[in-house]
Amino acid sequence: MKQRIFRSTGILIAVAVLFTFLLTSVVYYQDYSKEIKSGVQVEAEYLKKVLEETGDSYLTQDIGNLTQNRLTLIDMDGTVLFDSIEEPADMENHSDRPEFIEARKTGTGIENRLSATLNENTYYYALLLKNGEVIRVACTSRSIFATLTSSFTMIILILIIVLSLALVVIRYRSIKLIEPINQIDLEHPLENDVYEELAPLLRRLDIQNNQIEEQLRQIKQNHEEYLAITENMKDGMIITNKSVVLGINKAATELFGVDVKDCLHKNILTVSRNVIIKESLDMAIAGHSTEKILEMNGRVLQILANPVSIEAGHSGAVLLILDITEKQQAEAMRREFSANVSHELKTPLMSISGYAELMMNRMVKDTDIPEFSSRIYDEANRLRTLVEDIIKLSRLDEADGQLAFETVDLLSITQDVSSCLQLQAKKRDIQMTIEGKKTEMFGVRQVLYEMIFNLCDNAIKYNKDHGQIYIKISSTRSTITWKIMDTGIGIEKEHQDRIFERFYRVDKSHSRETGGTGLGLSIVKHGAMLHKGNIKVESEIGEGTKISIEFQKNSENQ
Repeated sequence: MKQRIFRSTGILIAVAVLFTFLLTSVVYYQDYSKEIKSGVQVEAEYLKKVLEETGDSYLTQDIGNLTQNRLTLIDMDGTVLFDSIEEPADMENHSDRPEFIEARKTGTGIENRLSATLNENTYYYALLLKNGEVIRVACTSRSIFATLTSSFTMIILILIIVLSLALVVIRYRSIKLIEPINQIDLEHPLENDVYEELAPLLRRLDIQNNQIEEQLRQIKQNHEEYLAITENMKDGMIITNKSVVLGINKAATELFGVDVKDCLHKNILTVSRNVIIKESLDMAIAGHSTEKILEMNGRVLQILANPVSIEAGHSGAVLLILDITEKQQAEAMRREFSANVSHELKTPLMSISGYAELMMNRMVKDTDIPEFSSRIYDEANRLRTLVEDIIKLSRLDEADGQLAFETVDLLSITQDVSSCLQLQAKKRDIQMTIEGKKTEMFGVRQVLYEMIFNLCDNAIKYNKDHGQIYIKISSTRSTITWKIMDTGIGIEKEHQDRIFERFYRVDKSHSRETGGTGLGLSIVKHGAMLHKGNIKVESEIGEGTKISIEFQKNSENQ
């Protein structure tokens, strides 16, 4: 801005100086010309009067020293009789001179002519004498062009001086002029006390600042929402511009074992060199959505790749990585469970069908009918128990908040279960001992009852005759622990991690004898999961088993 002020003001001053000089010169030249002409006319009138009184003898060569003007006496035929500068004999006839012709006609002749070089301007004034001769006075002066040319050096000097002084003043004034503008607070433009002419600009700046602030706020909010969504996703997400990673969330970095700073704005190969991921990305960039399954590091991943289109072009892709390991495992367990259910249901049904068929065809002695009826009854009871357990497991699998949680007393439930199993325990002379006090928790009463019943039932079935069962209920500030210990046959180490699987039996023959379905501990496991509890098993062969379930006291916040 300073340069523009210097340049424009300097040019303006230079033009003003030149224009002023030219205008002054013209006015001065006109006044000067008028004075010259007036002096020539006065001198011509004086000479006319003297010559008419004294005659031509007045004109001598010495008269040229008395005046700066050129004097010429011309005869009636145009012959030069006298000239104060040149010899009359050397001069040509002046009968064709305009001023001479006019003076002969009217008595007065006036002519103004430029010299051949255009550097001198000659003013002629001629008067007719009584004797017919013509006296002419000529004054030679410089033309306006010559006057200006001779003053060129002066003009340049004046122009330099004026411009130098002006630029010093302009620089000082421009600094003072611009200083308030440079000090404008652009973040709060309306608070600036500057020139009135800048008020519309400052108002516009304030409007734009508000718009920019709102846009930045919106961008920040959108970015925070995007981060909140992507960073808290359990599924991995990678955003690419062709093959360059623009964004990757926490779940994706954990799945591929990389760090964000090591792969952001770098090639997708920094995330994974897996061929399936590369193929999925290439197809998405080409404009095709793809879905592929990838097995990596013991996990099963589902890769969903979709193109990102901008202005009818595919500039990038979004890769969504879903960890479907548990889903695949659940599907495998479901298939296994279906197969096991079919097998478990088939066994008692075939027994019932076989015994019934023998009885129907009268292939059984009358004395054996009670025994066969008893077996059919036992198998039917086993089938009923199996169906009930399957239904219980199904309800736990599909609970989804449908089960009613309430405040229940674990001690009371344990005592109810003990009373129910007391007859079964007495048959084998097994003593059950309960230790603890009233302990309340937030849970589903029926599920907790079935969990405790199955654990106590197993403790009796797999115990030794004349054995012991010890049940303890305790609590701390943050946890509640239900623990059962028996003096039974125990569980081998290699089986302890699998006893909670559906239809898994350590000793199938013993389970058959005791009427077990293989689903009791699965019900315990799913019940514990429903209540966010942790199960711990400790057992040694021949020394009994200890199973404890630990519940968090804040379970009511589920």
